[in-house]
Amino acid sequence: MKMKTLLIFVVALLSIGLITPVSVSYAQGEKILNVAIASEPPSIDPALGNENISGAVIRNTFERLTWLDTEGVPQPAAAESWETSEDGLTYTFHLREGSQWTNGEPVTAHDFEYSWKRTLNPETLSQSAALFYIIEGAEEYNVGDGSAEDVGVTALDDYTLEVSLINPAPYFLDLINGQAFSPVLQSVVEADPSWATEAGDGYVSNGPFTLIEWVHNGHITLGKNDTYWDKENVHLDQVNMQIIESQSTANNAFQAGEIDYVGNPFTYVSLDALEIYRDNGQLTIADEGSVYYYTVNTQDEIMSNLNMRKALALAIDRQGLIDNVLKGGEKPAMGLVPPSINGFENKEPYFSDNDPEAAREFLSQALEELGLSDPGELTISLDFNTSEAHSAIAQFIQNNWIENLGINVELSNAEWQVHLDNLGAQNYQVARLGWSSRYNDGTSLLNMYLTPATGNNYTGWDSEEYRRLLEQADSELDSEKRIDLLKEAEALFIEEMPIIPIYYYSNPYVVQDHVLNMVPDSLGHVNLKPVDIILE
Repeated sequence: MKMKTLLIFVVALLSIGLITPVSVSYAQGEKILNVAIASEPPSIDPALGNENISGAVIRNTFERLTWLDTEGVPQPAAAESWETSEDGLTYTFHLREGSQWTNGEPVTAHDFEYSWKRTLNPETLSQSAALFYIIEGAEEYNVGDGSAEDVGVTALDDYTLEVSLINPAPYFLDLINGQAFSPVLQSVVEADPSWATEAGDGYVSNGPFTLIEWVHNGHITLGKNDTYWDKENVHLDQVNMQIIESQSTANNAFQAGEIDYVGNPFTYVSLDALEIYRDNGQLTIADEGSVYYYTVNTQDEIMSNLNMRKALALAIDRQGLIDNVLKGGEKPAMGLVPPSINGFENKEPYFSDNDPEAAREFLSQALEELGLSDPGELTISLDFNTSEAHSAIAQFIQNNWIENLGINVELSNAEWQVHLDNLGAQNYQVARLGWSSRYNDGTSLLNMYLTPATGNNYTGWDSEEYRRLLEQADSELDSEKRIDLLKEAEALFIEEMPIIPIYYYSNPYVVQDHVLNMVPDSLGHVNLKPVDIILE
């Protein structure tokens, strides 16, 4: 994009108070990508930043042992090669010699050992720790029943990392591409606990880009990392991530030619722009291993009632929501695991979409159990994080519940971090969430609900039988039998209904013609390393 065009856009947004000034300077002719992000990332520490916007920064400023190509196949990254033992329990990674941190220090196997164990350290309070539980001793250390020395991650020397698993995991090379598996430099982290809260020399990373500037609640600027081992294949000089909460504003900016990409993981195509992009041929819709759902506080006096939860779930017209509100190629969710996940492609729904008659039967049972005589005596609070799309979805479902069940429904929205804080404190009844699979396996979603203490389980729900099924699947070597066990666990989960699944995401996205190789993978991540720009 030309300097003049970008300047006009920035001045225009400044004039209406939507952004803060971008003070980073750059030269004419540099390749600069401009994107909008929907909110301030809660954290860009790999151990703590576990959602998409945090990931958009972490995944491009840090490099993990592997990366996934657009076909979802693991490729060498910080590790140039690896071997797996015959029993599938031991992985030996050989790191690239010559790979550096942004401060010039070498990236070593010791960095990965430290970082993974840091995430597991109970004092870190990482919501991503459960992702590591496939590693020997990881869960025990994380819950306080073991030590760091017992965790099966060992630097055999500066450039050899050995990882021991508790059972074979066919998805392991996918798993370690997740942002939580990024290395951090021990000396930096221990010298300054706030190292990941500001841009500058203190934010030391090892990926294709480095963090140049972070104006909180304003913008984030990434620059090409000159110490990166493969910098010759990094084409962009700079990435400007402007925080624009309004999807309509972001899409207007794209239509004006001032934003280069709209889509997950940065922001979403606004509902009012979908038809415009579809009509002009710009819209691409990709499958995505993600689910949009309402989490339920099963410790709440009303929502602890299973029949109440089932009534709410069956009273929703998901296909109507997709056809009339979303219009982005989504699929109704009557389960937890998306059909784009390996082994779940042709599963049957666990309940019927839009079944108000059955919903009213469940409601009648719930009212009797709760000691109520009339649906009008019930008021349910539905919370969501601030977003035009989430608001439209909540209003549609509010109408479903009022019309089909005759209950009262109050809507409440809050900024993302406040919303998360409320969920963590279980200060809610029903609340909006979404989850993107961290790797291409059903356990990426199912394992979130292993225990009430699991990082992203805000429901308070607990099931010993559910844990037993997942543990049995972990030790099952036959892939078909393993998938059957995962489906059995999912069926139990949906029968208990600690969440109300709404729809499986698609990823509608648009990209300007002068931007090359900007394609989300099947999990909705965008690797900026291969992205290029045609200069005018």
